[in-house]
Amino acid sequence: MVNAEATSDRRTRDRQPAAHAAGLGATKLNPFGDLHTLQHLSARLARSLRGVFEPLLRREVRAWAEPLVVQRFGDYRAEKGDLLTAWLPMVMSPQGASALCVLDGVFVLQLLDLFFGGNGTTPLMMPTEFSPAADAMVAKIGQTIAGPLRTAWEPLARIDFAPTRVESNAAMLAADSDDAMIVTRFGLAAGEERPVFIDLLYPVTALKPHAPTLTGKVLDKQEADPAWRTSLTRAAMNVRFPIRSVLAEPVVRLSMLMNLKEGDVIPISFDSQVPVMVGNDCLGKGTVGTSNGHAAVRLSSIARFDDEGPDA
Repeated sequence: MVNAEATSDRRTRDRQPAAHAAGLGATKLNPFGDLHTLQHLSARLARSLRGVFEPLLRREVRAWAEPLVVQRFGDYRAEKGDLLTAWLPMVMSPQGASALCVLDGVFVLQLLDLFFGGNGTTPLMMPTEFSPAADAMVAKIGQTIAGPLRTAWEPLARIDFAPTRVESNAAMLAADSDDAMIVTRFGLAAGEERPVFIDLLYPVTALKPHAPTLTGKVLDKQEADPAWRTSLTRAAMNVRFPIRSVLAEPVVRLSMLMNLKEGDVIPISFDSQVPVMVGNDCLGKGTVGTSNGHAAVRLSSIARFDDEGPDA
């Protein structure tokens, strides 16, 4: 379910929606209002996350985007508590700011165990920091997410994301406690198991240049102008394609080719059915004959043009 109302088992506590109003005399955290486009972008990214985590989890999962919120980074850190957490800064180019990919430590250790051939078990006593192998696992996840993240943002802005050093201590991050963050949360679940969540945090200051596109209404469907559609159809129907029939393609040795002279004969053979080509694609097959005194090919079969092929 995408963009559904958050349930109590998915958050440590209820949080204000992205369009909350600031209190009297308080600094306004969200200068954007309703972030319709960013929510739509998160839903689009959620579909891509399945391809990132299914190979790591070695099973099929469901992925969805939770409603996004805006809050101070200090409040977000307080929600995470003292549990082991992976904080992965991802530099946004060309802005120069850093987004944050946040993963729960239990989930990271589960992925690490699966990667080394285990069944996803985690230690009974959680460590206080990550091992170098766990750091490498988080870095691998960040590198894999960077591609789908860049693709999801492409309709709005050309932003590259580059993961840097993993931190297990949020105090070591460059972000200040009072910095306003847009928190986008993604859920992953396999079957009836309890979901796990991955958070991507964007600094509000880094997204201010994109405010007009982030707050725009997203139209899922829009009817095309009938006159424009008719003109487009007419133009498409008038596109010309060269059609050719390949009777034979003999192959000879270079020595024979070098010694050819006028009057020599190159033997060829072809089936009763010859291919009819449009560019590099086979339109179908037909038989060679004449029509109105001209050589012609009568089509006896038409090839399928759907992407899936005849067995789809």
